[in-house]
Amino acid sequence: MSDRAAADLVRFIHDRAGDAPVEIGMILGSGLGHLAQAVDGVAIPYDQLPGFPHAGVSGHVPQLVIGQFEGRRVAVLGGRAHYYEKGDPQAMRFPLEVLALLGAKTLVLTNAAGSLDPEMPTGSIMLLNDHINFSGLNPLIGESTDRRFVPMTDAYDTKLREALRVSAVESGTDMFEGVYAWYSGPSFETPAEIRAIRMLGADAVGMSTVPEVILARFLGLKVAAISAITNMAAGMSDEKIGHEHTKEMAPLGAAKLETVLRGALPRI
Repeated sequence: MSDRAAADLVRFIHDRAGDAPVEIGMILGSGLGHLAQAVDGVAIPYDQLPGFPHAGVSGHVPQLVIGQFEGRRVAVLGGRAHYYEKGDPQAMRFPLEVLALLGAKTLVLTNAAGSLDPEMPTGSIMLLNDHINFSGLNPLIGESTDRRFVPMTDAYDTKLREALRVSAVESGTDMFEGVYAWYSGPSFETPAEIRAIRMLGADAVGMSTVPEVILARFLGLKVAAISAITNMAAGMSDEKIGHEHTKEMAPLGAAKLETVLRGALPRI
């Protein structure tokens, strides 16, 4: 999509939701879309927003919600496009460009993930402090400017992570912290692949988020991310892993995630 298309879409969004700058963007993962209901504002379905993803994955709520959440003006994307839907790691570039034009300086990401840590069970939440791009794919392939050489040393902002940690402690919410590995999907990982990424240092695995983090850093946004643990990874338990299981288990961590976000947003 062109810069003009993004600017036109921003004007359309301003007409619907007001032109006050957005402070914080949020993207919600599988089974976590109901968190957008906590926002006091206006919901715009993705099918009214050219360039935004369609409802390609069940468990997502394809709408943009703009309004107030814990005293901050937020723009919440109730669903994301995944690489595995069309083989496009840039699938979320245009929505993130629109978020940046709306004024967002910070992006908070959530996802559903599998645990690689026997001590981090289903229903937990994990703050990301780093990631492993196990897929090897990158949404900036094809970018022609030198801006494509994005440093990722501080991909997950230190101050944002501290705000989330403080919120978890003050609310009495148990929150793990670790490294997220991006696996392209849509098939789930094999036990051998899980053993491999555990050896590489991963604590959780999922099929999203990393392309968005790379794109957000490319666009100059500060990033934080939290996983809701919906299953133990392949070979680590006798759970029957699948997307339906993911959607069923996501609410177990969603309440914890919402509590931590509510406490952290006023500090961000």
